[in-house]
Amino acid sequence: MIAQIPRLMALSASLLLSGALFGNDPVPSKESLEGAFPANKSYSPYAGRNFPTQVFWGDTHVHTGMSMDAGAFGARLEPDDAYRFAKGNEVTSSTGQRVKLSRPLDWLVVADHSDNMGFFPRLYDGEPSMLADPTGRRWYDMIQEGGKAGVEAAVEIIQAITGNSFPQALASLPGSEAYRDAWDLTIKAAEDNNDPGNFTAFIGYEWTSTEKGYNLHRVVVYRDDASKASVMEPLTTLSPYGSPDPRDLWKWMQQYEDKTGGTMLAIAHNGNLSNGNMFPESRTYFGDRVDKDYAQKRIRWEPLYEATQIKGDGETHPLLSPDDEFADYETWDQGNLDLTSLKEDDMLQYEYARSGLQIGLQLEQDLGVNPYKFGLVGATDTHTGLSTAEEENFFGKHSGAEPSPGRVSHPMAKVGDKEYTGWGMVASGYQGIWASENTREALFDAMMRKETYATTGPRMLVRFFGGWDFVDADAKGRLPADIGYLKGVPMGGDLKKAPDGKAPSFLVAALKDPLSGNLDRIQIVKGWVDGRGNRQEKVYDVAWSGDRQPGPGGKLPPVGNTVDVANATWTNTIGSTELISVWADPDFDPKVSAFYYVRVLEIPTPRWTAYEAKRFNIEMPSPDVPMTTQERAYTSPIWYTP
Repeated sequence: MIAQIPRLMALSASLLLSGALFGNDPVPSKESLEGAFPANKSYSPYAGRNFPTQVFWGDTHVHTGMSMDAGAFGARLEPDDAYRFAKGNEVTSSTGQRVKLSRPLDWLVVADHSDNMGFFPRLYDGEPSMLADPTGRRWYDMIQEGGKAGVEAAVEIIQAITGNSFPQALASLPGSEAYRDAWDLTIKAAEDNNDPGNFTAFIGYEWTSTEKGYNLHRVVVYRDDASKASVMEPLTTLSPYGSPDPRDLWKWMQQYEDKTGGTMLAIAHNGNLSNGNMFPESRTYFGDRVDKDYAQKRIRWEPLYEATQIKGDGETHPLLSPDDEFADYETWDQGNLDLTSLKEDDMLQYEYARSGLQIGLQLEQDLGVNPYKFGLVGATDTHTGLSTAEEENFFGKHSGAEPSPGRVSHPMAKVGDKEYTGWGMVASGYQGIWASENTREALFDAMMRKETYATTGPRMLVRFFGGWDFVDADAKGRLPADIGYLKGVPMGGDLKKAPDGKAPSFLVAALKDPLSGNLDRIQIVKGWVDGRGNRQEKVYDVAWSGDRQPGPGGKLPPVGNTVDVANATWTNTIGSTELISVWADPDFDPKVSAFYYVRVLEIPTPRWTAYEAKRFNIEMPSPDVPMTTQERAYTSPIWYTP
């Protein structure tokens, strides 16, 4: 072969000269080859990217029949069913209805309540140890009979739990074989359904602090796999196995990380049923001082807050934001979970995301640490095992509220003469995560840096960057993230002391969900604390559809309404498919800390109640029932700290 090399070289030269390899072109010259072997620069604008370029959609808050309350309402689906449904599979709901998502989700957290986890599957299955107990046998027989007897059994079981009279022999308690089996089943379902790069199944649970009905729940999410998550059983709230105080949850989380080398976070439950206890200013409900230690631990373990879900929207309240025309959205203000306390107006400020962010700025001035420097997420808090946040595909809060002609009229829950109305349920919400890949590690890390946003259901794409040098020309390109990461920080980020003479500028962009309504507008919500220590806020319209112009007081006219309620339809003949803009704060004071987050509004579309009326040919039980909705997204804030 070596002897043939000169012959091959000669043949190659002959072919080149004859045009056999280059047709009739001459032999390439030095000049014609110039640039053929570039040293660095690439023509492709996508080469060399090292920032998140995709949004991954999911839900951090799904309950199955393994949760005590979900099981009491008749939920039969288990964690594996919830993951399979989220992956796009068609399943049969607990009421026997076939159900499927319009599009698969990218990830999911099954977050069953840790207290008494796995009790109802054991009862439904007639586990011998349950039937050996007289009370267990009676409950089992009532459940099997169904109908009124089944409802009475469920009520009796829940009352035994809340009244501290639950039979120890039937309880699923930490340290018992029943509890270990329930936690192992939960972990196995996540491991079996986790498919890195395609679908992420997080391991998680909900710690359910409900003292006096005050909802102080937290969803705990693991970055880890079974090898670490199985080492410690979840923390519960009932003594002596656990505690209802969030400080004790944070201690348990620290113990877990110390023992396993793992990583976890907690997400505070939507606070609009916390009776004014979600964002304490001086002392917590449990008597702890809100001091520097509290602030450091809270933001260490709770980087995110659930801003919207089935039990109402938690961005803000019309009494807190009277100048915000969009503040009264799916408002729940019943006080707390068991409806035994009435909400006072001054309690509201300690329950909603916007005021919580403002309180955080106040506390930072005193403590040097902001305990409420959280990002925003949306979740369902469904108790059906089905993560359905689309209006036309909404399967309700629990199995008793799955689609039926009567669910709008029947209360979702009732305590004495007070009730949660059936039609008051909200088809909300989902969480978008900007991440580099669909894995537990990448998604978790994005949540920790708060590069996430909440929506009330639609999967609109939203970008939000803050910096000091954005200009109008930056909104002309098709790749806002390229310039956004280069010049500034993304949602969840921080801006430090302002350069002399400069105000922060923001690059914002939104692209509609192809299956939902067009976009009405993009707003930036600013919050700060003035020189007198008073909380302030302002909402700015920064991009909008059509040729509307702000009127008196700077208010932008409504986008219009194309909804045909009777037929549960609408047309996208108004609004825009995309909006993008650069906005600089015209009221900036470089000495004052502030936060900024984006709210994106769609045009009006039919609410789930309109679909219900059309499909079942029914009338609503009250003229107060809303039949249209204006879906929205809330990004995590960007903070300015001098």
